[in-house]
Amino acid sequence: MFFEVQGKWICRKCLDFGPLPAGQLPRKPKLCHTRWVGKPVLEFELMPFQKEVSAKALKILQSKKDVLIYAAAGAGKTEISLESICWYLALGKKVCFAISRRQVVIEIAKRLSKNFPELKVIAVCEGMTKVTDADLIVCTTHQLYRYPFCFDLLILDELDAFPYAGNEVLEAIACQSCIGQKMLLSATPDAKSLRAIENHEMEMVNLFKRPHQKPLCVPDVVTCSKFRMVLKIIRKCKKHIQNGKQVLLFVPRIADTKWMKWVLKPFFAVDVIHSKSKDKDEIMARFHARKSMVLICTTLLERGITVPSVQVIVYRADHLVFTTASLIQIFGRAGRSFKDPYGEGTAYIQSPSKALNECLRQLNHMNSVSGVQENRPGAKPWPDFFRGRDSSARNVRKS
Repeated sequence: MFFEVQGKWICRKCLDFGPLPAGQLPRKPKLCHTRWVGKPVLEFELMPFQKEVSAKALKILQSKKDVLIYAAAGAGKTEISLESICWYLALGKKVCFAISRRQVVIEIAKRLSKNFPELKVIAVCEGMTKVTDADLIVCTTHQLYRYPFCFDLLILDELDAFPYAGNEVLEAIACQSCIGQKMLLSATPDAKSLRAIENHEMEMVNLFKRPHQKPLCVPDVVTCSKFRMVLKIIRKCKKHIQNGKQVLLFVPRIADTKWMKWVLKPFFAVDVIHSKSKDKDEIMARFHARKSMVLICTTLLERGITVPSVQVIVYRADHLVFTTASLIQIFGRAGRSFKDPYGEGTAYIQSPSKALNECLRQLNHMNSVSGVQENRPGAKPWPDFFRGRDSSARNVRKS
């Protein structure tokens, strides 16, 4: 994994982040350290159970240990981290919020700017690297290479997401950037983090209840042919739009976004977004402004995106690209709003999917543990046949 240049050995794995001779440590950059005492500005006051989790997480960090916040999508992981951010800033410590995907970095930076209007908050990601220092830094995990030995608190959001998950170079860069404690946020913790908790190397706090205290969206599963899937998707989108809802339509491949847009465009205001889209920010702005009602997307939007009153449809949810973790995140986009807490999700499949079954099992488990009831409008109670059985069988129907 090494090659020699002018008598110095260079690691091939790390070459994307600049050549660094083996045995030589990167230089620590000079960053500002602002001592700020205050409280974050919140749109809604945290619920008692959120405050409890927030206090527990901070207490663990104060004991010089890392913490994993295992929380359901939409439970308020970002808001729960604010108390810890304030504590570190009050001591003049450096804080960073790192996320795998660029689009989520931009959204989180906007949210934190509203939470901390007195502070300078910057997003550091592809196309936004001219300014790399501020009171509070939000960046992609790739950009952490700019900050060796810098952060007293490193918040890693969705560490199980691509491209961070399983990437030992990015993991090493993240560890090197942190000289204090790490706060990990995830709705789908990876095996490595769970092992660290079992070995008492890190502590965990759970939160499966959303602020509005309504159940997580557990999708309906429909088994049919690809052709019938498309017909049903058209009808489902029409129903949602007539009810004033927008739709996130997830497809497994970029190629599927093209023909799906061609099929849906005669009926609805449609946009498409994927990893190769050049105008991602403009596309998301149109969707947030409701200029497009159906957004066809790949797993690019499975995490960190919050759109009020959005419903979720997954075409070919049995495709290998849709893992258990990604499906949990995808259906976590629905039902996040206080004003519209009942989200609807539909998964169309051709054949049984272990990943989808496990997704259903975990979502039902989170709802059960949190104590919320499945009481969305039109929801039917589970038949007695399913009681005591594997919850993966629930919500499944054939067409």
